Amino acid sequence: MTRIGIIIGSTRPGRNGEQVAAWLQELATQHAGEAAVFELLDLKEFELPLLDEPVPALVVPGSNPHTRRWAERAASYDAYIFVTPEYNGGAPASLQNAIDYLYREWTHKAVAYVGYGIFGAVMAVQELRGQAGRLQMADIGPQLALTLRDDFVQNTQFKPQDLHTSEVYQLVDELLAWSTALAPLRAAAQAAV
Repeated sequence: MTRIGIIIGSTRPGRNGEQVAAWLQELATQHAGEAAVFELLDLKEFELPLLDEPVPALVVPGSNPHTRRWAERAASYDAYIFVTPEYNGGAPASLQNAIDYLYREWTHKAVAYVGYGIFGAVMAVQELRGQAGRLQMADIGPQLALTLRDDFVQNTQFKPQDLHTSEVYQLVDELLAWSTALAPLRAAAQAAV
């Protein structure tokens, strides 16, 4: 069974990411059935300080206990969905920091994006897409862009439009297809370790 990690990218007090991720998890699980399991990874729970590893993750895996805990959990997934807001035109520092802690854990895995914000976090997602290739991730085309105006009540209560259900289903289908296609590369990389 394919394991998908839904990463809640914001750690900010009052964030909307928890609501979005829970809704996404429910719809994705409903659509995928027994083909995949979708689990939430809340960056707030990992309490990662600003990157404090002396050597880049590309060269050597991190050695700090918080790094090892994060790496072990992230490595256990076959693909990811990043749930991200947009702060000042980019992804939140908490998400960028969590990505920077790792390298091999991301390699040969598919990644999808669900953005929320004034304009659906399209600029933040574009920034993340640019990084995915350098991490040897396959970033898939379908993207969910949830806007504060159309998908939230008073910018805080998540009430997505019905049209997003089919978008989630398309995103899940694409993510599972790419994850399956990349499985031989993940297996080969794991065997080489």
